[in-house]
Amino acid sequence: MKTVQSHGAEIPTIGLGTIWLRDEACVRTVVDASRLGYRHFDTAAGYLNEREVGEGLRASGLSRDAMFVTTKVPPGALAPGAFERCVENSLKNLGLPAVDLLLIHWPSAEVPLPLAIASLCNAKRNGYARHIGVANFPHCDARRGGRARLRAAGTNQIEVHPFIDQRRVVDACRGHGMAVTAYSPLARGRALDHPVLAAIAKRHGKTPAQVMLRYLIEQGFAAIPRSGNAAHVRANFDVFDFALGADDMAALTALNATRMRVINPAYAPQWDD
Repeated sequence: MKTVQSHGAEIPTIGLGTIWLRDEACVRTVVDASRLGYRHFDTAAGYLNEREVGEGLRASGLSRDAMFVTTKVPPGALAPGAFERCVENSLKNLGLPAVDLLLIHWPSAEVPLPLAIASLCNAKRNGYARHIGVANFPHCDARRGGRARLRAAGTNQIEVHPFIDQRRVVDACRGHGMAVTAYSPLARGRALDHPVLAAIAKRHGKTPAQVMLRYLIEQGFAAIPRSGNAAHVRANFDVFDFALGADDMAALTALNATRMRVINPAYAPQWDD
């Protein structure tokens, strides 16, 4: 399994996103993905499916060391005390003594960043997480986080795909040695019919979705596409047998100018793009 490495964390390049997967469908998807070779499984307290993800992992038959499990603490639980209770509940739901990667899911306007990061670091120190990181941090927060003891963070999980320009935050993360994990790497399917994607996919005998994922892999990102469709889950993992040429990468990078952000809730920070 190819990995992205950062501060001791070895994050499998392609993971299974689980947002919106629920109940038995979630359990089944985790099991099926494990049998296809997935070893990276991404959930969050806010997804309300940690229990099902944990059930799927146990049913998969994978050893604990063979899986890489990520969960996240929501912005409403970043205050001291609430943070610890949230993490303990996540571990109980997952049925794990520790996760491989624990993230602050979103920055909070109510809890000062140094306080939230202190709780995150304490979770690692207390053995609840092997590695720590953040999600949805714009470049300014990535820099402030670096000064506030986030230098050991494994990743910043952000929206990345060919149709959004994330160079500022990516450069800030890499300046602190942080990996980047791409969520919504297929832009939730909004542009799979784009002619540039179609042409590149045809040349390589792949699908537009596979081209989008390969574009991220070529740049050294991890990616966590979410799907409950068995065929799509399989196809999303079948991206290691081809490479994009320089012309392909240039054409895809030119699409960054589209600036199509698909995840932008009311509580989102001030973005860079």
